[in-house]
Amino acid sequence: MIQLKPIGVVRNALSQAHRDTPWDAIESEITIDDEWRDALDGLAEFSHIWVIFYIDRVSDPDAMRVRPMRRDDLPLVGRFATRAPSRPNPIGICAVELLEVRGNVLRVRGLDALDGTPVLDLKPYLERGDAITNTRVGAWVRQYWATR
Repeated sequence: MIQLKPIGVVRNALSQAHRDTPWDAIESEITIDDEWRDALDGLAEFSHIWVIFYIDRVSDPDAMRVRPMRRDDLPLVGRFATRAPSRPNPIGICAVELLEVRGNVLRVRGLDALDGTPVLDLKPYLERGDAITNTRVGAWVRQYWATR
């Protein structure tokens, strides 16, 4: 048995998401529980952070293969080849811009989480360790990006 304890919660105006939700422009606040306030020391020095969160409003996966973004023009692929929120362990991870740290409240841009989402952990984004070059993606990803 694995047990995780949230360290905070996401606050924004989104109670539900849509395929075209402009996540990269959305600002959210992450309120960190008081017991973890001191763990935020030094975080404001970073421009970006990783937010690890529990995707608490999705159903269990019902199929091993899905059409990305539920689009019929994209191929059927394995669930692990997508960013679909319905997962065996509904854990989300997102690199976000850290705009401000005020006490135990972080203001971020680009977090793809709904209002009230439990936050499990925070980690600084490290340009040497996190920025990977010369990567590849599936052809369907390029097809999807071409239509956006």
